[in-house]
Amino acid sequence: MRGPLVALSLFFLVNLNAQDCLLGIGGKDDEVIIQTFKLTEEQQENLKNWGAELKFRNEIYTNRLKNVLRNYPTETLEDLEVRAQKHSDLLDSMEANMRLLDKRLLGLFSVEQYNLYVSLCNQIQRVPIYTNVSQNKN
Repeated sequence: MRGPLVALSLFFLVNLNAQDCLLGIGGKDDEVIIQTFKLTEEQQENLKNWGAELKFRNEIYTNRLKNVLRNYPTETLEDLEVRAQKHSDLLDSMEANMRLLDKRLLGLFSVEQYNLYVSLCNQIQRVPIYTNVSQNKN
């Protein structure tokens, strides 16, 4: 079990503040998500679509981040504080999008898939995203 745990911990993204257990939809490890949780075709299609949605949204936020770095003054401490807060807010928004899309996928998980997710999160000492999956029959 140690080998798979090491591999899985590589694709789980870590929120440094809350230690959330994020799947990382739209990342380079979608195939690991598919194989680990044995996603159905419907789940795989949603994973693909939501990953594309996340990339699109993140492009918008990335452009906004570049704008903040280019256009906000840095001459005074107050300028730097405003710039840092705007930068932080945009990063928080990007993270919230990741969490939202992960929660969408988790909402499609069967009880067994979700229990595996919770177990893996616990093993790497991360807080699972809680969602109601009891009615899913996948």
